[in-house]
Amino acid sequence: MTDVSGVVAAALAGVPAGVQSFGPWAGRRQLFVRFAGEAETATMYVAPALVRELARQQSRSQFHSIVVGGRDALGNVPFLLAAFAQSKPTLPVMLDTDGQRPTELAALLPYLALVQVTVEFGGGDASMDHAITTLRIAAQAGCAHALAIVAREETPDSQILRLVEGARGVSALTQVVIHPHQATDAMHTLDRRWATVLEQATAMHADTRLGLRIPPPTGLR
Repeated sequence: MTDVSGVVAAALAGVPAGVQSFGPWAGRRQLFVRFAGEAETATMYVAPALVRELARQQSRSQFHSIVVGGRDALGNVPFLLAAFAQSKPTLPVMLDTDGQRPTELAALLPYLALVQVTVEFGGGDASMDHAITTLRIAAQAGCAHALAIVAREETPDSQILRLVEGARGVSALTQVVIHPHQATDAMHTLDRRWATVLEQATAMHADTRLGLRIPPPTGLR
């Protein structure tokens, strides 16, 4: 995010229409406000330009919601506040975050219908702790909140269950979706594994389910 002469701008990888890949709203058609990663082609948007683009697309098609995601969405809170304060979204807004900036969440909460923390196991214990802290801040503010656990092939069951236990400690209202690693072989073994994981997870936290991720190019994040 940049601020040049009082103009708040951010690098976006576009505002595409797509289908949510993860979490309780997986399969929903959404408008994606995607902050650009290092390897992505980026376009600089000022807040009024984002407002106009969201309005233009909503005038042409039907969407379930708007999702704010991509790389480091919570690192761009001033840009989002500038846009949403200018024109409050008429669709529900979902934040999809890795949870690594919990202290930045509070200012954005008045505009959010759902905070989704998506954990892809790219960090260590501190990363998981931050994810749970982000969920707790959303829960304490009365905002709907969800944990999407995107398992890798090598992710141990103990890490998955630790996250579920953390979600239970946050709130009985935390929605937990476990997305199993999808492989093309040994499917019977995988089926038994995930049935067992779900049984153990549900014993900890009732609102836990398995969900298949929707891969790109249909599925976006």
